[in-house]
Amino acid sequence: HRASAAEGVGEPGASAGTAGLSSNGAGEGQESGLTCQSSAQNGESSSAAGAHSNGLLSSTDHGSSVGTGNGAQTGTGTLSTGSGSELGSLKKKKRLSQSEEDVIRLIGQHLHGLGLNQTVDLLMQESGCRLEHPAATKFRNHVMEGEWDKAENDLSELKSLMHSPNATVVRFFSFLLQRMKFLLLQQKYLEYLEDGKVLEALQVLRGELTPLKYNTDRIHILSGYLMCSHAEDLRAKAEWEGKGVSSRSRLLDKLQMYLPPSVMLPPQRLHTLLRQAVELQRDRCLYHNTKLDASLDSASLLLDHMCSRKQFPCYTQQILTEHCNEVWFCKFSNDGTKLATGSKDTTVLVWQVEQDTHQLKLWRTLEGHAYGVSYLSWSPDDTYLIACGPDDCSELWLWNVQTGELRTKMSQSHEDSLTSVAWNPDGKRFVTGGQRGQFYQCDLDGNLLDSWEGVRVQCLWCVSDGRTVLASDTHQRIRGYNFEDLTDRNIVQEDHPIMSFTVSKNGRLALLNVATQGVHLWDLQDRVLVRKYQGVTQGFYTIHSCFGGHNEDFIASGSEDHKVYIWHKRSELPIAELTGHTRTVNCVTWNPCVPSIMASASDDGTVRIWGPAPFQDVQDVDSFSENCNSMDS
Repeated sequence: HRASAAEGVGEPGASAGTAGLSSNGAGEGQESGLTCQSSAQNGESSSAAGAHSNGLLSSTDHGSSVGTGNGAQTGTGTLSTGSGSELGSLKKKKRLSQSEEDVIRLIGQHLHGLGLNQTVDLLMQESGCRLEHPAATKFRNHVMEGEWDKAENDLSELKSLMHSPNATVVRFFSFLLQRMKFLLLQQKYLEYLEDGKVLEALQVLRGELTPLKYNTDRIHILSGYLMCSHAEDLRAKAEWEGKGVSSRSRLLDKLQMYLPPSVMLPPQRLHTLLRQAVELQRDRCLYHNTKLDASLDSASLLLDHMCSRKQFPCYTQQILTEHCNEVWFCKFSNDGTKLATGSKDTTVLVWQVEQDTHQLKLWRTLEGHAYGVSYLSWSPDDTYLIACGPDDCSELWLWNVQTGELRTKMSQSHEDSLTSVAWNPDGKRFVTGGQRGQFYQCDLDGNLLDSWEGVRVQCLWCVSDGRTVLASDTHQRIRGYNFEDLTDRNIVQEDHPIMSFTVSKNGRLALLNVATQGVHLWDLQDRVLVRKYQGVTQGFYTIHSCFGGHNEDFIASGSEDHKVYIWHKRSELPIAELTGHTRTVNCVTWNPCVPSIMASASDDGTVRIWGPAPFQDVQDVDSFSENCNSMDS
C-alpha cells in the first residue's frame, strides 16, 4: 500500500485529493488511515483537507497562510501553484517513516488533550500527517454532542475500515462493533432516563438494546433503572456521572479501545507509554524500595530512574545489646510497630519502634523460657506472641504482649519437641510441632484440637485458606496437611535438609534455607524451583531468611560467615553484603510496614537494626558522579 501511494503522489501533476483520504480506506489510508498527507510532502493540493470542527484534522482555510521561521508563507491555496523551484524543494523533504508518523500522532493527541488545538493543527499541517481518520473524527463529534443516531450510523463507515481477509478476524470485528453499539445505546438510554423521558428510554431498551442479544444480564440491570425516582438515584445506582461531557468522554475512551490505532489512537496513548517506561525502569532498579506511584508527576521524564544504595537498609542504625547470650530469633510484628527477639539467655525482649525516628526502645521483657527461645510467632492481630525453644524443649509459651501476662504454657508430653509454631489466619488457633514425630493444632488455652502423628516437623506455616498447614520434615520435603479432610500431599522436594522456610504474603512463593546449599525460592503453585541465591554460607545450623521491602521484592538471609545477604528477588547474585556481626547471623526480619528497616540476630549476642545511610543529602551527587564515571569509561 505504501509503495502505491508513494507512486501516486510522485507523478507530476497528480492530485492527492483521493490518495489515502477516502472513506473506504483506499491507498495508504486503507492500512493506517493516518499517513502523511501528500499535500504537505510534494506541494500539491489536497481536496480532502477541508475545514474541521475539533482540531483533529490538519487543514487550513483557503487563502490563509502560516508563517515559518524563515519568513516563507505556506497555504492550501498556493501550494499547488508554486514555482518549480518551490515544488522541487518540497519534494526533497524527507518522507517520514512509520515510527516518525506515530510519534507525531502521539504528540498531537497529547496536545489535543491539553486543549492546544491550534498547535495540533499546525503540527499536522506542517508534518503532512493527520491525527485520526476523518470517519473517526466525525464519530467522535457525534458522541460528544450526544447525536446518538448519527454516531450509530458512523459505525457502518468505521466497519469498512476494519477489514481483513481472515474470516475469523472479520467476525471479531463484527463482535467489537456490536459491543460499541451496545455502549452507545446504553449511554443514550441513561441520558433519556435522567431527562425524565421514560417512554423514549423504554423504546431504546426494548427496540434497540434487547434485539442486539448482547449481554442480557446487563440489560436486566438496565431495566431496573426504570424504577429510579429521580436523577440522583439513577446516577448512584448506575455508578454513572450523568449526562454531559464527563460521561461522554469516558464512553469515548471505552469506544476507542475497540478501534484499530490506524483509525483512532487509544486514549492517552503517549501518557500510557511514558508510564510503562517509568514502571519498567523502576522494576529493573535493584534498589527501588518505595511504593510505585501510578502518576507521572512523581517521576522525572528527563532522567533515567535510579535509586542509590544509600537509600537502602544497608547501614547499621542501632545495635541492641540487652541480651546476654546468643540471639537466636527476631521478628517484627505484623503492624511493624514492635520487634520481638528471643535468646539463649531464656528471655524474649519486645522493642517499640518509634514512629518518627524509627529508633527501637525496650518495651517489655518476657522471662522464664528455661531452654532458651529459638522461634517466635506473632498472632495476626499482634495481641499474642508464642515462643518456642530448641530441639530438646517440650514446652511452648503463649504471651499476651499487651499486658505482659503468660496466657498459656503448653506441653502435651515431656517427650515432645515443640520447636516451631504457626498461627491460623483466624487468630484463634495455632499449630506446633517438632522433630519427634508429631504436630498439633491447639486453641489459645492450649487445648488440643487435632494432631498429626508420624511427622518430624522442622518448620510450619498456615495457608490462608485456614485449613491447610505446610510442614517441612526430615525427609527433605514440604508437604501440605489438611486438617478437615485429613489429606496430605507433597509440594516441595529438595535433595538436602530444609532447615527453615517462610512464605510470601500472597502465598505463592516459599523461601527455603537448605543445609549446605543456601537459599532457594520455590513456586508453591507450580511446585517448581524458581531460583538459587548465591553467596550465603549455610551448613547445618538453622538460619531464618525473609521476604521484605516494598511489595516483597527483596530477600534477606543470615549466614554462618557473620554477614547478612540481600538479593533482589529476580537476581541470583546478592546486591548487598552487610558486615558488623562477629558470629553466625541466625535470623533476619524485614519491617512489613517500613521497608527501609531490617533487623538481624546473631550468636554474638546482639541485634542490629539496618536502615538507609544517615546522610542522604549527598546521595544525588554521588549517584551523578557514578554515572559520569561510567560514561567516561
